[in-house]
Amino acid sequence: MRGKWAEGQLDDRGTAIHTRRTLLATGLAVVVAACGLAGADATGAAAGAAPGAAKGPGTPLTLGANTFGQLGDGSALSTVRASAGPVRRLRTAVDIAGGREHVLALMADGTVRAWGSNAKGQLGDGTTTQHNTPVVVRGLSHVVQVATGHYHSMVVRRNGTAWVWGYNGLGQLGDGTTANRKRPKRYGRFTDVVEAAGGRDMSFVLRANGTVWCSGSNQNGECGDGTTVRRTSPVRVRSLPRVVDIAGGRNHALALDARGRVWAWGLNSSGQLGLGTTRTRTLPRRIPGLTHVVDVAAGAEHSVAILADGRVRAWGENSRGELGLGTTADRRSPVAVSGITNAVLAECGRDQTIVITTRGSVYLWGWNNNGQAGDPSLADVLRPRRLRGVSNAEDAGGGQAYTVVLER
Repeated sequence: MRGKWAEGQLDDRGTAIHTRRTLLATGLAVVVAACGLAGADATGAAAGAAPGAAKGPGTPLTLGANTFGQLGDGSALSTVRASAGPVRRLRTAVDIAGGREHVLALMADGTVRAWGSNAKGQLGDGTTTQHNTPVVVRGLSHVVQVATGHYHSMVVRRNGTAWVWGYNGLGQLGDGTTANRKRPKRYGRFTDVVEAAGGRDMSFVLRANGTVWCSGSNQNGECGDGTTVRRTSPVRVRSLPRVVDIAGGRNHALALDARGRVWAWGLNSSGQLGLGTTRTRTLPRRIPGLTHVVDVAAGAEHSVAILADGRVRAWGENSRGELGLGTTADRRSPVAVSGITNAVLAECGRDQTIVITTRGSVYLWGWNNNGQAGDPSLADVLRPRRLRGVSNAEDAGGGQAYTVVLER
């Protein structure tokens, strides 16, 4: 679960730190060279920026359940909403990420806001008090990306360092302990991190040299080091080529390499690794037949990829329609999702999928018991359905029973 990099954030030399969202309608994924200490990677094609590229800061919109205040609008915790409504007092957000029941928003000034569940300190305000409107994450500045696990949070700062807080019961904060943290703490000693991503109880960072590092639960090989040993300090994910994008699911992970291919590892009980089997893998394996990929996303037990031509592929668990195929049968290999031909970005909640198109439209499908897939009937949505009232979306995320969209 990770936010996409903030478009147009500048380092103190005026150089764009990241243009991750300028995914293009045609061509292959390419790596843009690092700038400054933080570095940068961008995915896209040689033709130029797609329509719908970032135009400036925006407002997070939420829908679904508000049981822990994750809608962020100050409404009652009993609220269930199938339409997108604004988070209170946030108009200059540039990046968002959704945990199981909490949300992070990166602001244009490089600070971070958080709301929702805080039982493990995942809001980073020094307390364990739940908040149904945004609060400031303490001690952070110059942030360029936000990401979440189930109950922990991550950011990347302009100087290439990563910071984490929240639940640490399985070592996901990477500090050599299992003590929870209510305030941000530096992750490892890295100075060249370009992306962070979280799984349920894992943390991943992508470095400017294309390597991926992981800490936390490794019961199913989630850290990709060939073992099932819990890792309370970061270890390198083995057997990967140069990586440009990462995504964490509940107990599996995906990596997009510089040639537009996808690698997967971890739990595979529903075929979420896309390898044609349900065999769990402790080392990354390349997904056969999946090429020309420009973006990847992972839900609880399903996975999604966006191709350079704007088409969508999905695989893994489908019991709630999260693959968008009109059925509820799991798929062990990537299959085409019909109805969308201009996708540029994908994100997943627990069992719902979110896709943004070149026009800034949002399509949702999957689990909808609280309206998180945008259907007021609360029936599961088995095929892509356009989210009404949103026309200039730039980023998205989701958790167990809610969806969050960043609209410019």
